[in-house]
Amino acid sequence: MQQQYTLYGAPLSLYTGKVRAYLIFKNVPYQEVFSSLKVYKTILIPQTGVRVIPVLKTPLGEYLQDTAHIIDTLEQNHPERSVIPSSPKQKLVSYLFENWADEWLVIPAMHYRWNKANFPFIYQEFGKVVAPNMPAFIRAFIGKKLGAKFKGFVPLLGITQKSIPAIEDWYEGHVLALLDKHFGKYDYLLGSKPCLGDFGLMGPLFAHLYRDPAPGALMKKLAPNLARWVERMNQPQQVEGAYLSDDEIPDTLLPLLKRMFKEQWPILINTVKSLETWSKENPQALEVPRTIGEHQFTIGNTTEKRAIGTFHQWKVQRILDCYQQFDNTQKAAVDAFLQPMGGLASMQIKINQRVERVNNKLVISDH
Repeated sequence: MQQQYTLYGAPLSLYTGKVRAYLIFKNVPYQEVFSSLKVYKTILIPQTGVRVIPVLKTPLGEYLQDTAHIIDTLEQNHPERSVIPSSPKQKLVSYLFENWADEWLVIPAMHYRWNKANFPFIYQEFGKVVAPNMPAFIRAFIGKKLGAKFKGFVPLLGITQKSIPAIEDWYEGHVLALLDKHFGKYDYLLGSKPCLGDFGLMGPLFAHLYRDPAPGALMKKLAPNLARWVERMNQPQQVEGAYLSDDEIPDTLLPLLKRMFKEQWPILINTVKSLETWSKENPQALEVPRTIGEHQFTIGNTTEKRAIGTFHQWKVQRILDCYQQFDNTQKAAVDAFLQPMGGLASMQIKINQRVERVNNKLVISDH
């Protein structure tokens, strides 16, 4: 009998949605424990040293934090029903979509949660973390105070009065429209089986953009095929399914990839350069801060400033490592695919100062 995992998370948590859907697909036995303040204080912080969910406790008593690390670890421990495609283009595209979902779709996720009519729902959700058994009016009062902290992250992501029209145009006219078209034709990103990129998408697209009232109504209205995909991702899949044959990438994904390389990747490249400069200026620093200043980003025709998130480099390293593992024949096929996407140059970035996760903290690698 397989031993059980324990998922510490919350329905309102963006990244919990990613891991939950993954565990469901993998048919891995697990129980979910709501991360109340008591759970944070007595379990999560003592075991991980950080105040971040989700956390997955393994049957051996190890506590895993960060969704990419959780999935990487479980893919090794449970190789059946692998969510990493074996063919090169599909494998790289899966990593690209995971990163895009984890680090870029958080922009509309946070905007539509905190700047739209989701109250008092959201205040109740946050209130449950501190006072799960208290009356609703007390939960709402506490939730409003706790929620203010998370709403404070909104400007750090570059979500301002200047950028909001461009963000909404991008999300509603591009992301929703194209994903709806894609999922009208395919069950998942790369065929009849979900890949790593699908689980990445479940983070922002479930907890914030499907489950919150205002963006949820918007998705169901503008992108009903996408809404059905979200629901499908939370259901056990008896048949494993398969990725498309011959390493095919659906044409419906190409406009998303082109804009990904045009708008997200300049930010990722600048983050790598900024972190290299920071590490030279702080040679004695043992830990990398979560942010190191600001840089400009562009969505549509609008340019705004946002915080430089250092963790993005760790995610970029995973993508570049994937690309560099291809042999010459595979790389030639991938390069021919990337060239018209505007993505070939991005895969040639040289990272002179790598980072790694040590005890759930980001540090400069010494090798």
